[in-house]
Amino acid sequence: MIDNKELAALRHDFDRTGLSESDVDADPVEQFRTWLDAAIKAGVKDANAMTVSTVGEDGRPSARVVLLKYFDAAGFTFFTNYDSRKGRELQHNSFAEFHFFWADLERQISIAGRVEKAPRALSEEYFLSRPLASRIGAWASQQSAEIASRRTLEERVEFYQDKFGNDVPLPDFWGGFTMKPDRFEFWQGRQSRLHDRLVYTLDAVGEWRIARLAP
Repeated sequence: MIDNKELAALRHDFDRTGLSESDVDADPVEQFRTWLDAAIKAGVKDANAMTVSTVGEDGRPSARVVLLKYFDAAGFTFFTNYDSRKGRELQHNSFAEFHFFWADLERQISIAGRVEKAPRALSEEYFLSRPLASRIGAWASQQSAEIASRRTLEERVEFYQDKFGNDVPLPDFWGGFTMKPDRFEFWQGRQSRLHDRLVYTLDAVGEWRIARLAP
């Protein structure tokens, strides 16, 4: 069993490449696309997995990993149960942060902004593209609610399988959240922890400004 001394000694020096202002696209969405494409081509498992951080009514942050499913200039979208903890928190406080970490490429991206519910048509399009079992699961799981046992969940799955068969509609309580970013940070690991960090922020006229941050 690892002890704290061994844990403190764990380290890896980053040495793949650097990141300069001349390397990146003026549009952070396109720069994100470039890095996501590279992660997928490199075989990174679940390259679209991201940590979503939110803040509750009590002021305490919470985080969980979800999958990014759509992105373009209009925003970045993931899907969930609107009554889940993250769903409730985003409807209370619409600011959030998405974070991607691709260890094999020694890269991280943070994206921050305001989140709103995605159009129902987009949620329905995505929901109907999901496997049948996942659509049943969306109905069966009262996400984030306390349940008595695993069997309770399985009984709900059986109930909705019988109720809908192969024709499973989009629930009213399920759909997308779309972030309209106002900040991106691209992080590239470097030796001796002197990492490259480039941040994009929107200026007063809606143009992206690029700056370098100390590691």
